[in-house]
Amino acid sequence: MTDTDASATAASSADASSAGACGQRYEISSDPSRLDPARIHHWLSTDAYWALGRSREQQDRALAGSLNFAAYDVTSGEQVAFARVVTDHASFAWICDVYVDQAARGHGIGTRLVTEIRDRLAPAGVRRFLLATDDAHGVYAKVGFMPLEAPGKWMCLQVA
Repeated sequence: MTDTDASATAASSADASSAGACGQRYEISSDPSRLDPARIHHWLSTDAYWALGRSREQQDRALAGSLNFAAYDVTSGEQVAFARVVTDHASFAWICDVYVDQAARGHGIGTRLVTEIRDRLAPAGVRRFLLATDDAHGVYAKVGFMPLEAPGKWMCLQVA
């Protein structure tokens, strides 16, 4: 376990008491050695509208350049969810590729993943967390996300 993973485990343990069955059945970790890259690629490239068709090579590069979180079933050890964070660990974080296995949905895992990300990075000074979603606004609202106050200030460059 890494130092950063130890703090995640401590925070997850604290969350577990308030998270009910989700906290008892699933654990959150940012330990990269526990990730199942093949499973993550399958989920995203076949079932996530934003990443359909993403190549395994591209997905592996994204994992390597990001801070990654996953949820694991505490009984089986099986990875049941994933979230990727692009961050400078100082002021900004973009949360992306949040995915919960269809069989594990409805247990608050997505909310717990994003809460863990916020709670891990905020003490380092990260004050701006962004994400984009077509269909999970309610999940993120539980953690405090809201629509941009001044969307006209933001710009995007979409390359092909």
